[in-house]
Amino acid sequence: MARAALSRGTVGTDPDDDAVGRREAHAASHAAGGGPREPVTDLDTGAPPLAITWIAPGHCDALDGVPDALPERGFAWVDAHYEHPRAWVPAVERLTGVSLLENHLSDAENATHPSYFDSTRDYEMIVFRGLAFRPDANLEEPIRIRTRPTVFFLFRRCVVSVRPADSHQVPALRARLLEAGRYKQRLPSRPEELMLRILNGMVDRYLDLRQPLTEQLEYWQRELLDPRRPFRDWVSLLESRRQLRKLENLSEEQLDALQEWRDERLDRHGGSDEARADWADATGESDDPPEPAPTAMPPLTDTLEVRVNDLVEHIERVLGHARRLETSVESAVQLHFSATAHRTNQIMRTLTVLTAIFMPLNLITGIFGMNFDVLPGIHSPTGFWWTMATMAVVALGLVAFFRTRRYLEETGLRSGAARRRRRRG
Repeated sequence: MARAALSRGTVGTDPDDDAVGRREAHAASHAAGGGPREPVTDLDTGAPPLAITWIAPGHCDALDGVPDALPERGFAWVDAHYEHPRAWVPAVERLTGVSLLENHLSDAENATHPSYFDSTRDYEMIVFRGLAFRPDANLEEPIRIRTRPTVFFLFRRCVVSVRPADSHQVPALRARLLEAGRYKQRLPSRPEELMLRILNGMVDRYLDLRQPLTEQLEYWQRELLDPRRPFRDWVSLLESRRQLRKLENLSEEQLDALQEWRDERLDRHGGSDEARADWADATGESDDPPEPAPTAMPPLTDTLEVRVNDLVEHIERVLGHARRLETSVESAVQLHFSATAHRTNQIMRTLTVLTAIFMPLNLITGIFGMNFDVLPGIHSPTGFWWTMATMAVVALGLVAFFRTRRYLEETGLRSGAARRRRRRG
């Protein structure tokens, strides 16, 4: 039976309930496509259905087929892709003598499967989603995060990578390894190390995504805070925010998968490369521990643990950057609404000041517009000029009063002239 993956974020639960929950979650991932899934294939690239490489200390050889007998040292790398579903299965079963579970084979064909880890007594499976695009230079369009899974099967002396047929990273790594083998350069010593090299290249593409995401955030900030025109492209802004959350969720799933794989290895071997010391600590006996089965997965060495921790740290950097960008987008939106409210308050204050200035003038004109025969100065040849002078004095007096109270500076009536003076200065 396959050992279900460790539950994510579950503390203090009953082991049986936890196992049931993991089985239900795994079944839900199979049913997400709505009924039976057809095998997912890529575009016909003309690539062979699989490439077998034998990696040993000091040399790396490309094999034409499955060897009848495996050398004593080294391991096999079987590189396959979605264009030929399950064409790699017979070769892997012949190399390892292990039959893969049907559920894991279905997971390897599911292009929508999230990053995930699961294992059996004989092998381990890791699903890791990598970027399927390069960001466009157009800042007005939101960067859409599109990913595709790469599935790894780890055996004791074999690693299988099932990837998209048009991927360039894995073939380039294989070419480098073949070239390094010819010149006696350092090669991966274990299947886990080769898998971590591939994962490191996939995570580096996520790290390269930080710069275009930051540039697009700066573009949205300029558009949101531009006082010359109102911001209207809310659909694109919300889509950019949704893509940041998608990147955050992808990073969290990748972290879960890697950490569960690392914890699984540590749990199997007690966190130490010395089986004798682990056995003595657990049983209090100094006798040799029982020999593990030949198909059991070996423990992680200190070098591999460093590589895993470094990969986890890179993913955490991507996750932290996505969270910071999402917070910055929310802050820019809040600043936009604050600036809009401030401009609205300035307009209302300006209208209020103008209304306060003209209100007594309207009162004077209303009084002298009454239909009475006897009004002061109505028959005087200088009455009109006295009235106009009084209105001017009242208006100037109110303007002087508002200036002493600094109302005019806050309304923006003088802000344009002040900006021009500062610009000339």
